[in-house]
Amino acid sequence: MLYTPAFAALFMANLFYVASYSSFFLFPLFITGQGGSHQDIGIIMGVFALASAFCRPWIAEMIDRFGRKRSYTIGCIIMMLLPLFYLLLKGPLTNYYFLLLFLRIVHGVGLAIGFTAVFTFIVDLIPIKRLNEGIGMFGTSGLIGMAIGPMIAEPILQNYGFSAFFFTASGLAGAAFLLQLPIRDKHHLQPSEAQPQPSFFALLKTRKQLVCAGLALLFGFGLAATGNFIAPFATERQLSYVSLYYFAYSCAAVIVRFFVGKVADRIGENQIIPWGIALTATGLLLVPLVHGNLWLLAVGFVFGIGHGLLFPALNAMAVRDEIYAVRGKVTGIFTGGIDSGIFCGALILGMIGEIAGLTTLFICAGLTVLSGLYLFRLKPTVTVKTGR
Repeated sequence: MLYTPAFAALFMANLFYVASYSSFFLFPLFITGQGGSHQDIGIIMGVFALASAFCRPWIAEMIDRFGRKRSYTIGCIIMMLLPLFYLLLKGPLTNYYFLLLFLRIVHGVGLAIGFTAVFTFIVDLIPIKRLNEGIGMFGTSGLIGMAIGPMIAEPILQNYGFSAFFFTASGLAGAAFLLQLPIRDKHHLQPSEAQPQPSFFALLKTRKQLVCAGLALLFGFGLAATGNFIAPFATERQLSYVSLYYFAYSCAAVIVRFFVGKVADRIGENQIIPWGIALTATGLLLVPLVHGNLWLLAVGFVFGIGHGLLFPALNAMAVRDEIYAVRGKVTGIFTGGIDSGIFCGALILGMIGEIAGLTTLFICAGLTVLSGLYLFRLKPTVTVKTGR
């Protein structure tokens, strides 16, 4: 059975967890409001992803050894407490630049723990013949959270300021913490899996995981553009509501999951991934054409379709046929690839935006994601066991 009470509880917990994270899509407004530049946005937002990516090998090992549930609880606690520390930041950015970088690092580690743990946890609960459907449907929790985070946080920020904004982000993560408390990790290693297993880096050296990690990195590069630079772009073009983009983006990705998950389990994720790459890249390449709120909505919708196709298919490709004892590591490779791409994208795109402007920034991001079509061709040739 796929849709169990544990699945539902993790679904809701992840929704609020991601809402807390996505509310910080508006954090670049804090940076620029305190005198920061586009390059500062790239550094400050990027160090969050850098910390999340660099700690992933140890987090992945921890999840396989310490357990999915305990690891997810720790991640929720960090995500709940860290936004409150941003309340200490007062005055010009230069007064607390290094303190802010430290807070972003710890915040990124918290996200990495929870994100890796929950996706490992949910794969344990999904019947293998419904892997694409299960990952896709569970992933809608994150997409809904990604939409409601900025939608909740933006009016609070506009009406009450950044202090209320930080309390809101903390409260959203607190809801995730409470929702996951009753869940128990009932899975245990089988005797055949108790023997020493490949390390994180040994798994990363395999051709399959290298390709998965590379595609995840390129996808993360695209996410860096949408997560860090849509808000400044909308401000530059004098568009009213940044949250419209994220609303359309998330709605599209959720709608896609309802129709594509079962199809992907029948035909295999290898047939879905190229379409996901192409549509994700198209959504980025269309951003420079946006001059009104309706266009912002439309471009977000296109990018959301790409995301809705690409994320679950890549995740399914990474974990398919992997045993319980290494799923934490494999999920860590996949999610760490995304975070590495987000870091590289934030840093590189921040410099591009500073030198050449936001239009060039989004064109470069789109072309980078599009290069994934070539990388995908290097995947090992395997027969995918579908639900047919």
